Amino acid sequence: MRRAARQRWIVLGLAAALLALAGAQYLRDAAAAPGTLLGVDAGVIATVSLELRGHPAEHYRKHDGHWWRADGTRADDGRLDELAGIAAAPVASWRPARDFDLGKLDLAPPLARLQLDDRTLDFGTTAVTGPLRYVRVGQRIALVPLAFTPRPATQDAERIH
Repeated sequence: MRRAARQRWIVLGLAAALLALAGAQYLRDAAAAPGTLLGVDAGVIATVSLELRGHPAEHYRKHDGHWWRADGTRADDGRLDELAGIAAAPVASWRPARDFDLGKLDLAPPLARLQLDDRTLDFGTTAVTGPLRYVRVGQRIALVPLAFTPRPATQDAERIH
């Protein structure tokens, strides 16, 4: 084998080895990723209940592609889709709830409680380490971006329907 051909085979072999290592690292990182809050598609959520401190409880049901209040009036589809979308909020990290004093995180009682179908999310205070909020899901605490915090209905949205 000529020298140039041997060098090409060596370079191709090294490139293949680097690609294999990069692929293995990608799979390992994907397996270790924290994922989303509930791991469900927001489009399948059919009921939403929201309790915010200082606001009356809100209850909604999706029917025929639109959101409706418990009293039968139309609700703001955009806001309710946003609330349902919190199910797919990206999680920065997970930790067991027993690692925390829930009172210090404003999770006992929570600042907000969002129930998506039969799953409950309790929202606490913001983290001091960045623009993240503590959210309790069962016996675990997640840190999620502040953008995924439930908000009360605005008066403008209330008047639309």
